[in-house]
Amino acid sequence: MNTGAISRRYAKALLELSMISGRGEADYTQALQLLEHPELKPAALEEDLASLVSLLVRNGRLPYVKFILRSFVDLYRSEHGIVEVHLTMASPTPGLEDRLRGILTGTLGGTILFTSEVDPDLIGGFVLEVDDKVLNASAKAQIEKIRRKLDELNKRIV
Repeated sequence: MNTGAISRRYAKALLELSMISGRGEADYTQALQLLEHPELKPAALEEDLASLVSLLVRNGRLPYVKFILRSFVDLYRSEHGIVEVHLTMASPTPGLEDRLRGILTGTLGGTILFTSEVDPDLIGGFVLEVDDKVLNASAKAQIEKIRRKLDELNKRIV
């Protein structure tokens, strides 16, 4: 069976259960912790997550738990207007993160989860990832684009 379809189905059920029970935020927080730090065992699972695990054990679907939790987190974020943004800069640029956060908040609305890092290999500029979309405004990408064009032109000449 399709792992994506199975995980999505269980994740939707978990989302509905957590919304009905009013424990959505607690379930979301614990699911994030389990995904980010799988080596840490929580003292106790949230009630909805414990119900999910017992259902997965009964149905022989326990190997899908990681995919289900990832799908649940994605669905929860979508339902609550939470957008994940990752910024990679060539060098620390004061104010860039704040300006981008302001632009994205005005454009996307909702809550922005912003993470950033420095990667000197970019040479200059930045790479902005918003959910599954990427804006590559780095010097490295521009140089690569120019290199490909020159290679293409060079092949035509010869």
